[in-house]
Amino acid sequence: MPDCSPASAIPPFSATVARTGMPAGMPGGTSSGTPGGVAGAAPGLADADATIRFTHQEVKRVLSGILLCILLAAIDQTVVIPAVPAMARDLHGFSHLAWIVSAYLLTSTAATPIYGRLSDFYGRRKLLLPALAIFAAASVLCALAQTLWQLIAFRAIQGIGGAGLMAMAQAAIADVVSPRERGRYQGYMASTWALASIAGPILGGWMTDAVSWRWIFWVNVPIALAAMLLCDRALRLLRVKNVRARIDYAGAALLIGGVTAWLLVLSWGGVEMPWTAPPIGLMFLGGLVLLGVLAWHERRTAEPLLPPRLFADATFVRGVIIAFFQSLAMFGGTFLLPLYFQLVGGADASSSGMLVVPFLGASCVGAIVAGSIARRSGRPKGLLLVGIAGCVIGFALLATMGVATAMALAVLYQSILGFALGLIGPTSLVLVQNAAERRDVGTATGCLLFLRSLGGAFGSTLVASLLALRFASEMAASGFGRHLDLGAITQGGSGLAGVGGAEKLAAAAALANGFHWAFAACALLLVVAYAVAMGLGDVTLRSADKGAEPAPLAH
Repeated sequence: MPDCSPASAIPPFSATVARTGMPAGMPGGTSSGTPGGVAGAAPGLADADATIRFTHQEVKRVLSGILLCILLAAIDQTVVIPAVPAMARDLHGFSHLAWIVSAYLLTSTAATPIYGRLSDFYGRRKLLLPALAIFAAASVLCALAQTLWQLIAFRAIQGIGGAGLMAMAQAAIADVVSPRERGRYQGYMASTWALASIAGPILGGWMTDAVSWRWIFWVNVPIALAAMLLCDRALRLLRVKNVRARIDYAGAALLIGGVTAWLLVLSWGGVEMPWTAPPIGLMFLGGLVLLGVLAWHERRTAEPLLPPRLFADATFVRGVIIAFFQSLAMFGGTFLLPLYFQLVGGADASSSGMLVVPFLGASCVGAIVAGSIARRSGRPKGLLLVGIAGCVIGFALLATMGVATAMALAVLYQSILGFALGLIGPTSLVLVQNAAERRDVGTATGCLLFLRSLGGAFGSTLVASLLALRFASEMAASGFGRHLDLGAITQGGSGLAGVGGAEKLAAAAALANGFHWAFAACALLLVVAYAVAMGLGDVTLRSADKGAEPAPLAH
């Protein structure tokens, strides 16, 4: 029997699997590679009566590897940001700075649901290990890049690997922990992500100044190798179908094309060209057409990339929509808060990063609390409603801030928002995985992460556009002829130090008004998310898999 001693505080997760003939030796009577193994049983023979029980220690083994994957993927998205100017200077490419970040976003977003679907057939381990190898190899290429376009191309390859890290990590924990228990472990993941969000910019800036920006890529290599070693052993515990499956290449091509078109709209609109420019409209329509054709194609193919049965489940659909809005709010807040502290509060760039720590820390606390409550009650709807309502309140409070707002109040308001976002993040993920059958867990996880990526891109673009447009409108209405560029006045975290007299007062008022609009817009969008959550049925998180089926274990 598995170890059920008090040290294993979490009840084991049971799932029907096949027995395999492996020597016993693991804690709790498990085999060296297969928990619940029985000596002498022939490999690959399915036995519907056999049960796998993952003890707390075995779950921690799996978790140790996937937390490294999450840390690697999360920190890579933030460590690059402070180093971008140095990269452009060394590689002589200031005109295309945004692509250093956008290239990664494009490929990782498009590849995420593809990883999820393939892993449902071939197992998490067989997808995660190549993803780690791609990520590590691309990191080496990025460190060795000699031109900006080489760096952009290698960042795109790195994004393909990064997509697998996040998708497989979230799906792997779903394989070993029941939906009801999963919230507790989601708290660990949220804490890892928040740690990376805080440490990434600090490490990126320090390495760029002290050594070279190339080291932000070199340090990925040992972490990736360590993750490969841990995951190679730990993920052998997970079962796979080991069946041949036709890959939906047409669906993958349509998805990548449609997503790329929409992400280009979000990346270029208002930056490379006006939102009303014909290319922006054509790309938006092109993306819409490609995704429409994808929906038509998926209903007619034998093994679709995005099975229509998933989208026939109202709980699944509402869960991924809520995840989209949660990511929109998280990225909107992460973008706006440091800028607020710089432009309105007068903080420098490094200080503004530290001032956002309460926001990120509160989100970790919220995720841990959500996991604990979900485990006890098994009812995610109430948590989602409280979390979304808290987000609306948090953004509404932030929208009231101005030049005279005390710093203590700003910290309180952002902490309310962060805690509320923490309640939503892991709860929406568990809700979606709970709605999916065992055969679709990877696909469902990939879909949710895909919508989160789109939500993050949309949120940061939306608030940036609102802030810039409102600032420009207010400055024009103030009667000052000289145009103040929002990017120019944030250079070096100097705020309005280079602006004087009445123009400085007008600019400060315009900035405050811009932040009011941006925060208020986020609050209104979260009201839509609240309406979506209200429509959820009385969902109860399961203590076992939905549609579990016998399958041989991974080797």
